[in-house]
Amino acid sequence: MTLFKIGISVIGIYACFLTWGVLQERISTTPYGEKKDGRFRYFIFLNMIQSLLASTVAFSCLTITGKTIIENINLSLIKSLIQVAFVGTIGPPFGYESLKHIDYPTIILVTVGVSAFMLLQPISEKKKTMASNSLYGIMLLSTNLLIDGITNSTQDQIFHKFKITGLQMMFFMNLFSGAFTFSYLLLNYPELNNAIEFCGKYPEVIKDILLFSLCGAVGQCFIFFTLQNFGSLVVVTITVTRKLFTMLISIFWFDHHLSIGQWFAVALVFSGIGLESYIKKLDNSKNKLDKIHDSEKKK
Repeated sequence: MTLFKIGISVIGIYACFLTWGVLQERISTTPYGEKKDGRFRYFIFLNMIQSLLASTVAFSCLTITGKTIIENINLSLIKSLIQVAFVGTIGPPFGYESLKHIDYPTIILVTVGVSAFMLLQPISEKKKTMASNSLYGIMLLSTNLLIDGITNSTQDQIFHKFKITGLQMMFFMNLFSGAFTFSYLLLNYPELNNAIEFCGKYPEVIKDILLFSLCGAVGQCFIFFTLQNFGSLVVVTITVTRKLFTMLISIFWFDHHLSIGQWFAVALVFSGIGLESYIKKLDNSKNKLDKIHDSEKKK
């Protein structure tokens, strides 16, 4: 049953977030309109839409399964959820901003810690500005990844400390995140107004935003299910491999080009993941044998 649950989690996370990743890059980098003169730059607005839709999906799932939202909810838990929601809210903007300076394959390579070679290669005078932008983008992305790590570990602590379901956490975190981003946009009204005007001028972006948000929302259902049942370590393992496949899709879908060294880095990462899985399998087998040996001694 455990293997079956993990399998469902992997399939769900992969299906939702592989699509989500393609849509994220499309929204961030593809020009809209007949003249291809419109580029979407309102990522706080995008994050707000995704958060509110994810909260709605979580609420719907809780209602369908006959569970109440406020079950086992107390003030201490609410404070913890507000804190982790705030930390989680400030992370995505760094990731979106990094897309302005580095392409999606680079983002994935940084995510798995193998993009350093991009900065170590010889750079011509003409490419110094581009390299500076890449370095800035990687700094932004690194901040995003650090915040993601803090968020995952805090979510683990909340699950261990409070009796809360994954859907409840998903509902409240996205509700608070949506409130934070909406408040920010009210204080920075021109950005909200410009985002709405952009959607009115280029209505085709609305479909991409809604699909992006829906994929993220459904994907979160699988992520919070995995967090609740198996912890953040399993989630990170699944999402890292998912990001690698997202990178490969991005390379072929958007016609990115990688050097031989970068392809070697990708292969190295896949090899590392395979080796880690093999070692864990050996450790599990050894632990089982140790338990059998100990039980025989006791007899």
